[in-house]
Amino acid sequence: MAQAVSRLRHFKNIEFILGILLAGTMTLLVLLSPLLFPDGGEQINLTARLTKPFTDWAHILGTDPLGRDVLARVITGGKISLLVGFTSVAGAVVVGVVMGLVSGYYRGFWDMLVMRFADVQLALPFILLAITFIAIVGGGITNTIILLIVSQWVQYARLVRGSVLSLNDREFIHAAKAIGVPDFKILFQHLLPNLAGPVVVLMTLNVATNILLESSLTFLGLGVDPTIPSWGGMLADGRTYLQNAWWVSVFPGLAILFTVLGLNLLGDWLRDLLDPTGRTET
Repeated sequence: MAQAVSRLRHFKNIEFILGILLAGTMTLLVLLSPLLFPDGGEQINLTARLTKPFTDWAHILGTDPLGRDVLARVITGGKISLLVGFTSVAGAVVVGVVMGLVSGYYRGFWDMLVMRFADVQLALPFILLAITFIAIVGGGITNTIILLIVSQWVQYARLVRGSVLSLNDREFIHAAKAIGVPDFKILFQHLLPNLAGPVVVLMTLNVATNILLESSLTFLGLGVDPTIPSWGGMLADGRTYLQNAWWVSVFPGLAILFTVLGLNLLGDWLRDLLDPTGRTET
């Protein structure tokens, strides 16, 4: 009974409630966008161009310079940002966790090779890496995802390596080795489950970071194709209209703000839930 009450208290945390409310609402709207806006926000109506928000119920958040509905484009554009954010983090987790496990468990040559490569990559500014990568392979959704994976796998590798180094000397690992358990099973059945907490927390925070990075790259013309609706692309399209049509950029910016804030709050909540010793009071 006491455990049930304790678990229920975690879900009454203000960080969890606000995180679910902000990030969950945006994610749900994005998933329902094909039903809510079948045209994908691409219908052009020049007679209604630059309609102010809250003046026409047909375009509650106004329209852009081509008469396209801002609300429809914000909700539809979220698909790209969320797709890039979640997919790139998933890829970085797979690469980083495997490299970290191998590096921390076998040590020696593999540890030196992986960690020195990671040190070199960490010394490169992200914008320099992005410009070089895009110049060589080009932009687009797929290449943007690959770029983010390449730039972030190091975080997971270093986190997992450090945890594996501390777990290697634990009794259950020595016992598994003593009875002849294969290395593969030790890595993925004994070590990996003990690393899930920190990795999940970092994943949640990195999804928010990658949404910001994708929007920034697209804003600079280095990310997603500008013909595809995305939050970064909408910010770029509306920057020349800030003085007389602020809503074209402000509402996509608010969508980014609410989504990233919600994910960060969920990340903080998960950190407190999985690491009681580092819990913050709210």
